[in-house]
Amino acid sequence: MRVGPPVVELNRVELTYPGPPPVRALKPADLSVWRGDFLTIVGPSGSGKSTLLNILGLLDAPTGGTYRIGGLDTGALSDTERTSIRGSRIGFVFQAFHLLPHRAAWENVALALLYRGMPGAERRRRAEEALARVGLGHRADALPTTLSGGERQRVAIARAWVGQPSLLLCDEPTGNLDSVNAASVMELLDELNTDGMTIVVITHDPLVAARGRRTVTIRDGVLAETGI
Repeated sequence: MRVGPPVVELNRVELTYPGPPPVRALKPADLSVWRGDFLTIVGPSGSGKSTLLNILGLLDAPTGGTYRIGGLDTGALSDTERTSIRGSRIGFVFQAFHLLPHRAAWENVALALLYRGMPGAERRRRAEEALARVGLGHRADALPTTLSGGERQRVAIARAWVGQPSLLLCDEPTGNLDSVNAASVMELLDELNTDGMTIVVITHDPLVAARGRRTVTIRDGVLAETGI
């Protein structure tokens, strides 16, 4: 049974980029993501997936409709408040990993806690715990350049997860991985979801999309949800 407000909720949300000519990247969309959901969003290149991700991640503000996170109307927030909520409630995992090459795995993970006023020793402890959670406790001191692609993505997931966000947004998390490592990363996301993490995965891969408990398709900026 669903209790309380959705983790995120879109009500007739749209986004038009100014021109000339203006580009309507996302047409009015309704979507609710509830605690414990594993939602996959699938569509071809140019379909509006990135636009939707940027809105969900508070990177772009919609030009119409209402976007709520945890029941809070984001349209009423200042840029500083949006940044604060993004840092505390949303974890990001990207296709390109975005790890600092000359920092150890634990240091990359600990960076997610840097602005929380937490002592350095506590940041390291939590970072090492997060790495252990994703199966890389033994690689905490390794540099990203010595890790496989699958291991680097696990470090990125640990960095996104370490702050215990209410939403984990994954943008093509298997896009740079071979099939074996891609399957391993998706299994890890399955485990985190089983533990209660709310996850949204953006993908163009139907095999990845099929791992979700719910699926949204997007084409030409139009959302269609199936599998509820």
